[in-house]
Amino acid sequence: MTIPVNKAPLKGLVLCGGFSTRMQEDKSNIPYHGMPQWQYLVTLLQSLLPEVYISCRKEQQADFGGYPHLVPDSAPFGGPSAGLLSAHALQPETAWLVIACDLPLLSKQSLELLIASRDAGKAATTFVSPVNNLPEPLISIWEPAGLNSLKENVNAGKNCPRKTMLNTDIALFNNPYAAEQFNANTPEEKAEALKDLEK
Repeated sequence: MTIPVNKAPLKGLVLCGGFSTRMQEDKSNIPYHGMPQWQYLVTLLQSLLPEVYISCRKEQQADFGGYPHLVPDSAPFGGPSAGLLSAHALQPETAWLVIACDLPLLSKQSLELLIASRDAGKAATTFVSPVNNLPEPLISIWEPAGLNSLKENVNAGKNCPRKTMLNTDIALFNNPYAAEQFNANTPEEKAEALKDLEK
């Protein structure tokens, strides 16, 4: 894997293309912060990066209030890999700071740390998950080389961003704000997040 010496331009990508089956409502629209979650995350990223895109399914495009930077899934498969590779196909020389829409506790401090810790000589830069001590592929900076590796794996039938990270050279570190990596995927986890935010 050849990684360019010069840093690729960094842009933001909010993954909103899931079906939210367990949550029983669209996770990207839950108003944890007084606005739809997608809007909160876009605003968060816009405070740090020059351009922010939303990854979504084609049938979702009308759901984002006319937001101009949408990346509809172009891949013939689902899951987060579809969103990542659709963005990569759109701008193959771009590095993407990727965040999933199910992160209600995420704040600017974690993202600032991630950007400051970026190692463009690696396939990706990411946090350790506090749940299982594995890489956190959906709060990460994916370099073009890392996305090329993901594309190769997907073409070989391995449609898992975390497994790609486990088998490539990545920058991996602990986030001192690890509570912000909490995923809310069920109504119970939504209630837990709301309780934490009230504090």
